[in-house]
Amino acid sequence: MTTEQYPSKLLERAVSECAKLPGIGRRTALRLVLHLLGQSSETVHALADSLVRLRDDVKYCKWCHNISDTEECEICANPLRDHSQICVVENVRGVLSIENTGQFHGVYHVLGGVISPVDGVGPADLELESLVERVKAGGVTEVILALNPTMDGDTTVFYIQRRLAGVPVRLSVLSRGVSVGDELEFTDEVTLGRSIADRKQLN
Repeated sequence: MTTEQYPSKLLERAVSECAKLPGIGRRTALRLVLHLLGQSSETVHALADSLVRLRDDVKYCKWCHNISDTEECEICANPLRDHSQICVVENVRGVLSIENTGQFHGVYHVLGGVISPVDGVGPADLELESLVERVKAGGVTEVILALNPTMDGDTTVFYIQRRLAGVPVRLSVLSRGVSVGDELEFTDEVTLGRSIADRKQLN
Protein backbone atom coordinates (compact mmCIF):
# COMPACT_ATOMS: atom_id res chain seq x y z
CA MET A 1 0.00 0.00 0.00
CA THR A 2 1.57 3.28 -1.12
CA THR A 3 1.53 6.40 1.02
CA GLU A 4 0.43 9.63 -0.64
CA GLN A 5 3.16 12.20 -0.98
CA TYR A 6 2.44 15.90 -0.51
CA PRO A 7 4.70 18.79 -1.49
CA SER A 8 3.85 20.59 1.75
CA LYS A 9 3.32 19.51 5.35
CA LEU A 10 0.70 22.27 5.66
CA LEU A 11 -1.20 20.78 2.72
CA GLU A 12 -0.93 17.30 4.18
CA ARG A 13 -2.25 18.45 7.56
CA ALA A 14 -5.19 20.31 5.98
CA VAL A 15 -6.10 17.22 3.92
CA SER A 16 -5.84 14.97 6.98
CA GLU A 17 -8.17 17.23 9.00
CA CYS A 18 -10.76 17.51 6.20
CA ALA A 19 -10.67 13.75 5.67
CA LYS A 20 -11.94 13.30 9.25
CA LEU A 21 -15.34 14.70 8.17
CA PRO A 22 -18.06 12.09 7.50
CA GLY A 23 -18.28 11.03 3.88
CA ILE A 24 -15.03 12.79 2.95
CA GLY A 25 -12.17 10.59 1.74
CA ARG A 26 -8.62 11.79 1.21
CA ARG A 27 -9.14 12.42 -2.52
CA THR A 28 -12.19 14.60 -1.87
CA ALA A 29 -10.37 16.29 1.00
CA LEU A 30 -7.45 17.12 -1.29
CA ARG A 31 -9.83 18.56 -3.89
CA LEU A 32 -11.52 20.74 -1.25
CA VAL A 33 -8.24 21.95 0.22
CA LEU A 34 -6.82 22.84 -3.20
CA HIS A 35 -10.04 24.70 -3.99
CA LEU A 36 -9.74 26.72 -0.77
CA LEU A 37 -6.09 27.39 -1.52
CA GLY A 38 -7.20 29.07 -4.74
CA GLN A 39 -9.67 31.36 -2.98
CA SER A 40 -8.97 34.78 -1.55
CA SER A 41 -7.60 35.07 1.97
CA GLU A 42 -10.82 36.83 3.05
CA THR A 43 -12.97 33.94 1.81
CA VAL A 44 -10.94 31.28 3.61
CA HIS A 45 -10.74 33.29 6.83
CA ALA A 46 -14.52 33.88 6.72
CA LEU A 47 -15.09 30.12 6.43
CA ALA A 48 -12.65 29.32 9.22
CA ASP A 49 -14.12 32.03 11.47
CA SER A 50 -17.69 30.80 10.91
CA LEU A 51 -16.69 27.26 11.92
CA VAL A 52 -14.81 28.41 15.02
CA ARG A 53 -17.68 30.66 16.11
CA LEU A 54 -20.17 27.86 15.47
CA ARG A 55 -18.20 25.51 17.71
CA ASP A 56 -17.52 28.06 20.45
CA ASP A 57 -20.70 30.14 20.50
CA VAL A 58 -23.55 27.84 19.46
CA LYS A 59 -26.21 27.22 22.10
CA TYR A 60 -28.88 24.60 22.58
CA CYS A 61 -32.47 25.56 23.33
CA LYS A 62 -33.28 25.05 27.01
CA TRP A 63 -36.65 23.56 26.06
CA CYS A 64 -36.19 21.44 22.95
CA HIS A 65 -32.37 21.14 22.69
CA ASN A 66 -32.36 22.35 19.08
CA ILE A 67 -29.35 24.36 17.91
CA SER A 68 -29.90 28.05 18.63
CA ASP A 69 -28.18 31.41 18.88
CA THR A 70 -29.97 32.12 22.16
CA GLU A 71 -31.14 30.11 25.20
CA GLU A 72 -34.57 29.69 23.58
CA CYS A 73 -34.75 28.79 19.90
CA GLU A 74 -36.91 30.70 17.42
CA ILE A 75 -39.42 27.84 17.16
CA CYS A 76 -40.02 27.57 20.91
CA ALA A 77 -40.16 31.35 21.25
CA ASN A 78 -42.75 31.67 18.46
CA PRO A 79 -46.23 32.23 19.99
CA LEU A 80 -47.83 31.19 16.69
CA ARG A 81 -46.51 27.62 17.01
CA ASP A 82 -48.78 25.03 18.62
CA HIS A 83 -47.00 24.30 21.91
CA SER A 84 -49.47 21.53 22.74
CA GLN A 85 -47.86 19.35 20.05
CA ILE A 86 -44.30 18.09 20.52
CA CYS A 87 -42.53 16.32 17.69
CA VAL A 88 -39.70 14.14 19.02
CA VAL A 89 -36.74 13.72 16.68
CA GLU A 90 -33.36 12.02 16.93
CA ASN A 91 -31.23 15.00 15.96
CA VAL A 92 -31.21 18.51 14.51
CA ARG A 93 -31.35 17.10 10.97
CA GLY A 94 -34.78 15.71 11.85
CA VAL A 95 -36.02 19.20 12.76
CA LEU A 96 -34.72 20.61 9.47
CA SER A 97 -36.28 17.79 7.43
CA ILE A 98 -39.72 18.13 9.03
CA GLU A 99 -39.68 21.93 8.88
CA ASN A 100 -39.03 21.70 5.14
CA THR A 101 -42.30 19.81 4.65
CA GLY A 102 -44.38 22.71 5.98
CA GLN A 103 -46.79 20.13 7.47
CA PHE A 104 -45.99 20.57 11.16
CA HIS A 105 -46.70 23.70 13.20
CA GLY A 106 -45.97 22.52 16.72
CA VAL A 107 -42.67 22.45 18.59
CA TYR A 108 -39.86 19.90 18.80
CA HIS A 109 -37.79 17.87 21.22
CA VAL A 110 -34.34 16.75 20.07
CA LEU A 111 -33.18 13.59 21.83
CA GLY A 112 -29.59 13.70 20.65
CA GLY A 113 -29.70 10.12 19.40
CA VAL A 114 -31.61 6.89 20.02
CA ILE A 115 -31.23 4.04 22.50
CA SER A 116 -28.66 1.64 21.07
CA PRO A 117 -27.33 -1.08 23.37
CA VAL A 118 -24.85 -2.19 20.69
CA ASP A 119 -23.31 1.29 20.64
CA GLY A 120 -23.50 1.67 24.40
CA VAL A 121 -26.17 4.38 24.25
CA GLY A 122 -28.75 4.15 27.02
CA PRO A 123 -31.66 6.36 28.11
CA ALA A 124 -29.42 8.38 30.44
CA ASP A 125 -27.28 9.43 27.46
CA LEU A 126 -30.22 11.11 25.73
CA GLU A 127 -32.65 13.95 26.46
CA LEU A 128 -35.38 11.52 27.46
CA GLU A 129 -35.98 12.59 31.05
CA SER A 130 -36.34 16.23 30.00
CA LEU A 131 -38.99 15.09 27.49
CA VAL A 132 -40.90 13.21 30.18
CA GLU A 133 -40.70 16.22 32.53
CA ARG A 134 -41.83 18.54 29.76
CA VAL A 135 -44.89 16.43 28.99
CA LYS A 136 -45.80 15.85 32.65
CA ALA A 137 -45.61 19.61 33.31
CA GLY A 138 -48.90 19.90 31.42
CA GLY A 139 -50.22 21.72 28.37
CA VAL A 140 -49.14 18.99 25.94
CA THR A 141 -51.90 17.06 24.15
CA GLU A 142 -49.87 15.09 21.60
CA VAL A 143 -46.34 13.71 21.33
CA ILE A 144 -45.36 12.72 17.79
CA LEU A 145 -42.48 10.23 17.78
CA ALA A 146 -40.74 11.05 14.49
CA LEU A 147 -37.77 8.73 14.89
CA ASN A 148 -36.04 6.82 12.12
CA PRO A 149 -37.90 3.52 11.50
CA THR A 150 -35.01 1.30 12.58
CA MET A 151 -34.65 -1.24 15.38
CA ASP A 152 -33.00 1.38 17.62
CA GLY A 153 -35.65 3.94 16.70
CA ASP A 154 -38.44 1.49 17.56
CA THR A 155 -36.69 0.62 20.84
CA THR A 156 -36.65 4.30 21.74
CA VAL A 157 -40.33 4.68 20.81
CA PHE A 158 -41.18 1.74 23.09
CA TYR A 159 -39.17 3.27 25.94
CA ILE A 160 -40.93 6.64 25.62
CA GLN A 161 -44.31 4.94 25.36
CA ARG A 162 -43.60 3.07 28.60
CA ARG A 163 -42.30 6.19 30.40
CA LEU A 164 -45.41 8.17 29.45
CA ALA A 165 -47.87 5.41 30.31
CA GLY A 166 -50.66 6.86 32.39
CA VAL A 167 -49.98 10.44 31.30
CA PRO A 168 -53.06 11.91 29.55
CA VAL A 169 -51.34 12.63 26.25
CA ARG A 170 -51.81 11.22 22.76
CA LEU A 171 -48.77 9.34 21.42
CA SER A 172 -48.38 8.90 17.68
CA VAL A 173 -45.75 7.75 15.21
CA LEU A 174 -45.16 8.59 11.57
CA SER A 175 -47.10 6.45 9.15
CA ARG A 176 -44.91 3.89 7.45
CA GLY A 177 -44.79 5.85 4.21
CA VAL A 178 -41.22 6.17 5.41
CA SER A 179 -39.72 2.76 4.64
CA VAL A 180 -38.26 0.65 7.42
CA GLY A 181 -34.54 1.35 7.67
CA ASP A 182 -34.76 4.76 5.98
CA GLU A 183 -33.51 7.95 7.62
CA LEU A 184 -35.71 11.06 7.74
CA GLU A 185 -33.09 13.38 6.25
CA PHE A 186 -32.96 11.26 3.07
CA THR A 187 -36.73 10.95 2.70
CA ASP A 188 -38.34 13.23 0.11
CA GLU A 189 -40.47 16.06 1.49
CA VAL A 190 -43.72 14.81 -0.03
CA THR A 191 -43.39 11.35 1.54
CA LEU A 192 -42.26 12.77 4.88
CA GLY A 193 -45.07 15.34 4.87
CA ARG A 194 -47.63 12.62 4.16
CA SER A 195 -46.15 10.49 6.96
CA ILE A 196 -46.70 13.36 9.43
CA ALA A 197 -50.22 14.08 8.22
CA ASP A 198 -51.16 10.36 8.34
CA ARG A 199 -49.43 9.62 11.67
CA LYS A 200 -50.76 6.70 13.69
CA GLN A 201 -51.87 6.88 17.30
CA LEU A 202 -50.07 4.53 19.70
CA ASN A 203 -52.30 4.77 22.76
